[in-house]
Amino acid sequence: MADSKAGLRKPVFTKVDQLRPGTSGHTLTVKVVNAKMVMQKGRSDGPQSRQMRIAECLVGDETGMIIFTARNDQVDMMKEAATVILRNAKIDMFKGSMRFAVDKWGRVEVTEPASFTVKEDNNLSLIEYELVNVVVE
Repeated sequence: MADSKAGLRKPVFTKVDQLRPGTSGHTLTVKVVNAKMVMQKGRSDGPQSRQMRIAECLVGDETGMIIFTARNDQVDMMKEAATVILRNAKIDMFKGSMRFAVDKWGRVEVTEPASFTVKEDNNLSLIEYELVNVVVE
C-alpha cells in the first residue's frame, strides 16, 4: 500500500493564454506590467484598522496579458516589473471581460525575476464575452 495520507500536490503551472472564463485553481508565474489603485477606503485610526484597497494590475507572461485585481495586502506586492507567482487563482467576469483574482484560498508571492518578456499584443482582458444560455433537449 502506498502512502495513505495525501501529500502536497506539485503545482501545475499554466500560461495566460490557457485561461478561460469561469475557471479556477490556476497557478501562474507572471510579471507585473503596471499597477494602478482603483479604490482605497476605510479608516487607519482606531483599534480595528479596516482598510479596503483594490488595484488593477496588468500582468502577463510570454503568451499574453490579463488584468489582475489585487486586494489589500496583495497591492503592496504588485510593483511594476516584479515577478510574482499567483497560486490557486480564479477568473472573475467584470462587464463581460476576464479578470484574474486570488481570494482567501490562494496566495500571491514575489519570486526571482523571470527571464521571459511579456507578450503585450495578446491582452485577454480586452476580449469581451457574452453569456449564452444553451438549452439541451
